[in-house]
Amino acid sequence: MKMRELIKNEFKGWQLKEIIWLALATIVITALSIYWGDTLMGIISASTGVICVVLTGKGKLSAYLFGLVNCILYAIISYRATYYGETMLNALYYVPMQFVGFYVWFKNMNVETAEVNKRHMSNKVRLLSILSIAILTIGYGYVLKYLNDAMPFVDSFTTVSSIIAMIVSIGMYAEQWLIWIAVDIFSTYMWFMDFMNGSDNIATLLMWAIYLGNAFIMFYKWEKECRQNEKELKEKN
Repeated sequence: MKMRELIKNEFKGWQLKEIIWLALATIVITALSIYWGDTLMGIISASTGVICVVLTGKGKLSAYLFGLVNCILYAIISYRATYYGETMLNALYYVPMQFVGFYVWFKNMNVETAEVNKRHMSNKVRLLSILSIAILTIGYGYVLKYLNDAMPFVDSFTTVSSIIAMIVSIGMYAEQWLIWIAVDIFSTYMWFMDFMNGSDNIATLLMWAIYLGNAFIMFYKWEKECRQNEKELKEKN
Protein backbone atom coordinates (compact mmCIF):
# COMPACT_ATOMS: atom_id res chain seq x y z
CA MET A 1 0.00 0.00 0.00
CA LYS A 2 1.42 3.37 -1.03
CA MET A 3 1.80 6.19 1.48
CA ARG A 4 -0.74 8.37 -0.35
CA GLU A 5 -3.32 5.58 -0.26
CA LEU A 6 -2.52 4.87 3.39
CA ILE A 7 -3.17 8.48 4.37
CA LYS A 8 -6.31 8.61 2.23
CA ASN A 9 -7.74 5.56 4.01
CA GLU A 10 -7.38 7.29 7.38
CA PHE A 11 -9.95 9.86 6.27
CA LYS A 12 -12.24 7.33 4.62
CA GLY A 13 -15.48 5.92 6.08
CA TRP A 14 -16.10 8.44 8.86
CA GLN A 15 -19.67 9.20 9.91
CA LEU A 16 -20.58 12.70 11.06
CA LYS A 17 -21.29 11.52 14.62
CA GLU A 18 -17.85 9.89 14.80
CA ILE A 19 -16.14 13.07 13.65
CA ILE A 20 -18.12 15.09 16.20
CA TRP A 21 -17.17 12.66 18.99
CA LEU A 22 -13.47 12.81 18.08
CA ALA A 23 -13.47 16.61 17.90
CA LEU A 24 -15.57 17.07 21.04
CA ALA A 25 -13.51 14.69 23.18
CA THR A 26 -10.23 16.28 22.08
CA ILE A 27 -11.42 19.86 22.53
CA VAL A 28 -13.01 19.22 25.94
CA ILE A 29 -9.98 17.51 27.46
CA THR A 30 -7.59 20.13 26.06
CA ALA A 31 -9.68 23.11 27.14
CA LEU A 32 -10.38 21.82 30.65
CA SER A 33 -6.75 20.80 31.15
CA ILE A 34 -5.57 24.28 30.22
CA TYR A 35 -8.22 25.86 32.44
CA TRP A 36 -7.14 23.79 35.45
CA GLY A 37 -3.49 24.53 34.81
CA ASP A 38 -2.10 21.13 33.92
CA THR A 39 1.39 20.83 32.48
CA LEU A 40 2.07 20.88 28.74
CA MET A 41 3.21 17.26 28.97
CA GLY A 42 -0.05 16.26 30.66
CA ILE A 43 -2.15 18.06 28.05
CA ILE A 44 -0.32 16.50 25.11
CA SER A 45 -0.40 13.05 26.71
CA ALA A 46 -4.12 13.28 27.41
CA SER A 47 -5.11 14.68 24.01
CA THR A 48 -3.06 12.14 22.03
CA GLY A 49 -4.43 9.38 24.25
CA VAL A 50 -8.02 10.38 23.56
CA ILE A 51 -7.37 10.61 19.82
CA CYS A 52 -5.69 7.19 19.96
CA VAL A 53 -8.61 5.37 21.61
CA VAL A 54 -11.17 6.92 19.24
CA LEU A 55 -9.06 5.92 16.23
CA THR A 56 -8.61 2.43 17.70
CA GLY A 57 -12.37 2.13 17.98
CA LYS A 58 -12.67 3.25 14.39
CA GLY A 59 -10.09 0.65 13.38
CA LYS A 60 -7.62 3.13 11.89
CA LEU A 61 -3.87 2.56 11.63
CA SER A 62 -3.01 6.08 12.78
CA ALA A 63 -4.19 5.07 16.27
CA TYR A 64 -0.75 3.58 16.84
CA LEU A 65 1.07 6.79 15.92
CA PHE A 66 -0.88 8.85 18.45
CA GLY A 67 -0.60 5.94 20.87
CA LEU A 68 3.20 6.03 20.68
CA VAL A 69 3.33 9.68 21.76
CA ASN A 70 0.80 9.07 24.52
CA CYS A 71 2.64 6.03 25.92
CA ILE A 72 5.99 7.80 26.20
CA LEU A 73 4.57 10.86 27.96
CA TYR A 74 2.18 8.87 30.16
CA ALA A 75 5.07 6.69 31.37
CA ILE A 76 6.90 9.80 32.58
CA ILE A 77 3.77 11.17 34.30
CA SER A 78 3.09 7.81 36.00
CA TYR A 79 6.67 7.57 37.25
CA ARG A 80 6.41 10.98 38.86
CA ALA A 81 3.14 9.91 40.53
CA THR A 82 4.85 6.70 41.82
CA TYR A 83 2.50 4.45 39.85
CA TYR A 84 5.32 2.11 38.85
CA GLY A 85 3.06 -0.49 37.31
CA GLU A 86 1.70 2.08 34.88
CA THR A 87 5.24 3.30 34.22
CA MET A 88 6.60 -0.12 33.31
CA LEU A 89 3.47 -1.00 31.35
CA ASN A 90 3.80 1.99 29.06
CA ALA A 91 7.58 2.27 28.75
CA LEU A 92 8.44 -1.42 28.43
CA TYR A 93 5.29 -2.86 26.84
CA TYR A 94 3.02 -0.32 25.19
CA VAL A 95 5.77 1.52 23.31
CA PRO A 96 7.09 -1.54 21.43
CA MET A 97 3.57 -2.92 21.00
CA GLN A 98 2.58 0.18 19.02
CA PHE A 99 4.89 -1.01 16.26
CA VAL A 100 3.59 -4.59 16.49
CA GLY A 101 -0.02 -3.39 16.39
CA PHE A 102 0.61 -1.12 13.42
CA TYR A 103 2.16 -4.01 11.45
CA VAL A 104 -0.59 -6.56 12.27
CA TRP A 105 -3.42 -4.13 11.53
CA PHE A 106 -1.71 -3.01 8.32
CA LYS A 107 -1.81 -6.63 7.14
CA ASN A 108 -5.50 -7.03 8.05
CA MET A 109 -7.20 -3.91 6.71
CA ASN A 110 -10.56 -4.24 5.01
CA VAL A 111 -10.22 -2.75 1.53
CA GLU A 112 -13.87 -1.71 1.33
CA THR A 113 -14.21 -0.01 4.72
CA ALA A 114 -10.57 1.10 5.13
CA GLU A 115 -10.83 -0.19 8.70
CA VAL A 116 -9.35 -3.23 10.39
CA ASN A 117 -11.37 -6.46 10.25
CA LYS A 118 -13.24 -7.16 13.50
CA ARG A 119 -14.08 -10.53 15.10
CA HIS A 120 -15.09 -12.39 18.29
CA MET A 121 -13.07 -14.60 20.63
CA SER A 122 -13.88 -18.25 21.26
CA ASN A 123 -15.25 -19.13 24.72
CA LYS A 124 -12.00 -20.93 25.52
CA VAL A 125 -9.92 -17.81 24.86
CA ARG A 126 -12.34 -15.67 26.87
CA LEU A 127 -11.96 -17.96 29.91
CA LEU A 128 -8.18 -18.02 29.53
CA SER A 129 -8.09 -14.22 29.45
CA ILE A 130 -10.16 -13.91 32.64
CA LEU A 131 -8.04 -16.44 34.55
CA SER A 132 -4.81 -14.80 33.37
CA ILE A 133 -5.96 -11.39 34.60
CA ALA A 134 -7.00 -12.74 38.01
CA ILE A 135 -3.83 -14.74 38.70
CA LEU A 136 -1.35 -12.18 37.39
CA THR A 137 -3.07 -9.30 39.21
CA ILE A 138 -2.52 -10.96 42.58
CA GLY A 139 1.10 -11.88 41.86
CA TYR A 140 2.13 -8.54 40.40
CA GLY A 141 0.24 -6.70 43.15
CA TYR A 142 2.65 -8.08 45.76
CA VAL A 143 5.61 -6.99 43.63
CA LEU A 144 4.28 -3.43 43.45
CA LYS A 145 3.53 -3.47 47.17
CA TYR A 146 7.18 -4.33 47.80
CA LEU A 147 8.16 -1.34 45.61
CA ASN A 148 5.94 0.95 47.74
CA ASP A 149 3.54 1.63 44.90
CA ALA A 150 0.83 4.16 45.80
CA MET A 151 -2.03 1.71 45.09
CA PRO A 152 -0.36 -1.67 44.40
CA PHE A 153 -3.30 -3.97 43.68
CA VAL A 154 -5.36 -1.41 41.76
CA ASP A 155 -2.24 -0.51 39.80
CA SER A 156 -1.57 -4.21 39.27
CA PHE A 157 -5.08 -4.85 37.95
CA THR A 158 -4.94 -1.96 35.48
CA THR A 159 -1.46 -3.00 34.36
CA VAL A 160 -2.20 -6.70 33.87
CA SER A 161 -5.60 -6.06 32.29
CA SER A 162 -4.06 -3.52 29.92
CA ILE A 163 -1.45 -6.05 28.80
CA ILE A 164 -4.15 -8.60 28.02
CA ALA A 165 -6.39 -5.95 26.42
CA MET A 166 -3.56 -4.79 24.15
CA ILE A 167 -3.00 -8.34 22.90
CA VAL A 168 -6.74 -8.75 22.35
CA SER A 169 -6.84 -5.39 20.56
CA ILE A 170 -4.04 -6.33 18.18
CA GLY A 171 -5.93 -9.58 17.56
CA MET A 172 -8.88 -7.44 16.40
CA TYR A 173 -11.30 -8.96 18.92
CA ALA A 174 -14.39 -7.01 20.05
CA GLU A 175 -13.97 -8.31 23.62
CA GLN A 176 -11.07 -5.91 24.08
CA TRP A 177 -13.60 -3.19 24.92
CA LEU A 178 -15.00 -5.10 27.90
CA ILE A 179 -11.50 -5.34 29.33
CA TRP A 180 -10.85 -1.68 28.55
CA ILE A 181 -14.06 -0.70 30.38
CA ALA A 182 -12.77 -2.42 33.53
CA VAL A 183 -9.32 -0.87 33.12
CA ASP A 184 -10.81 2.58 32.59
CA ILE A 185 -13.03 2.38 35.68
CA PHE A 186 -10.14 1.50 37.99
CA SER A 187 -7.73 3.90 36.28
CA THR A 188 -10.19 6.76 36.63
CA TYR A 189 -10.50 5.96 40.32
CA MET A 190 -6.72 5.72 40.72
CA TRP A 191 -6.02 9.10 39.12
CA PHE A 192 -8.97 10.69 40.93
CA MET A 193 -7.36 9.70 44.24
CA ASP A 194 -4.03 11.05 42.98
CA PHE A 195 -5.70 14.37 42.12
CA MET A 196 -7.48 14.51 45.49
CA ASN A 197 -4.12 14.02 47.18
CA GLY A 198 -2.88 17.27 45.67
CA SER A 199 -1.40 16.42 42.26
CA ASP A 200 -1.90 18.58 39.16
CA ASN A 201 -2.63 15.60 36.88
CA ILE A 202 -6.14 16.73 35.98
CA ALA A 203 -5.59 16.07 32.26
CA THR A 204 -4.69 12.46 33.01
CA LEU A 205 -7.83 12.05 35.14
CA LEU A 206 -9.99 13.53 32.38
CA MET A 207 -8.26 11.35 29.81
CA TRP A 208 -9.29 8.18 31.65
CA ALA A 209 -12.84 9.41 32.13
CA ILE A 210 -13.13 10.00 28.38
CA TYR A 211 -11.50 6.62 27.72
CA LEU A 212 -14.32 5.05 29.76
CA GLY A 213 -17.07 6.74 27.78
CA ASN A 214 -15.33 5.87 24.52
CA ALA A 215 -14.98 2.20 25.54
CA PHE A 216 -18.76 1.85 25.95
CA ILE A 217 -19.35 3.50 22.57
CA MET A 218 -16.78 1.35 20.79
CA PHE A 219 -17.98 -1.87 22.41
CA TYR A 220 -21.40 -1.25 20.85
CA LYS A 221 -19.81 -0.40 17.49
CA TRP A 222 -17.54 -3.46 17.36
CA GLU A 223 -20.26 -5.84 18.55
CA LYS A 224 -22.60 -4.56 15.86
CA GLU A 225 -19.99 -4.92 13.12
CA CYS A 226 -18.90 -8.36 14.34
CA ARG A 227 -22.46 -9.66 14.25
CA GLN A 228 -22.86 -8.24 10.75
CA ASN A 229 -19.61 -9.87 9.59
CA GLU A 230 -20.62 -13.22 11.09
CA LYS A 231 -24.04 -12.99 9.43
CA GLU A 232 -22.48 -12.28 6.03
CA LEU A 233 -20.02 -15.17 6.49
CA LYS A 234 -22.88 -17.62 7.24
CA GLU A 235 -24.81 -16.45 4.18
CA LYS A 236 -21.76 -17.05 1.96
CA ASN A 237 -21.33 -20.55 3.35
